[in-house]
Formats: sequence, C-alpha cells, structure tokens
Amino acid sequence: MSGLVVITRDLMDRSRIQAEVPEAVMVRSIDAPELIDADVILLDLASRIDPAVVVAIGPKVIAYGAHVDTDALDGAMAAGCTDALPRSKVFRRAADLLN
Repeated sequence: MSGLVVITRDLMDRSRIQAEVPEAVMVRSIDAPELIDADVILLDLASRIDPAVVVAIGPKVIAYGAHVDTDALDGAMAAGCTDALPRSKVFRRAADLLN
C-alpha cells in the first residue's frame, strides 16, 4: 500500500503536505499507477479532475479546495468522496487523513 497519495499540480500544496506527511506520494494525474495501491487519495479540486472518476478507483478519497468554492466541495461529496475540506484544514490535518 502507498498510504497517502495526493493528486495535485500545485508545488506549494506538495511541499506543505509533505512537510506534514513526508511519505506521501505526489502525482499529477489519474493515470498514475500509485493510485491503485493507495490507502487514501487526496484530490486537489483545482486540478479539474472529476471527483467521481477518482472515487471509482477504489480507495477512500478526500477532496480539498478553496473554502469559498462551496459548489466544488459539495460536488465532491455528491460524487462520493469521503470528505471535502477547505485547503487550510487539509494542511493542518494532513497526517490525520490516514486515520
């Protein structure tokens, strides 16, 4: 298992998450083979990847995005994500997301 796999293209997000969870695996697309073995997938909604496609991969999916983009956060929940959190909460709680 790969533990936490993060789908993001944002370099700042990558560094902030890896500061909290150094073993987190970073990928840029849903074609990454690491997604199949993930325990948890963290999806950056700014990546414009359909959350339903990520949910279909299988493991627990937690989406994150701007706190003001309630449509995207609500849409992620409707697509089947386990949770949809504002960016600030993800960065403060990244290590807890594996539980």
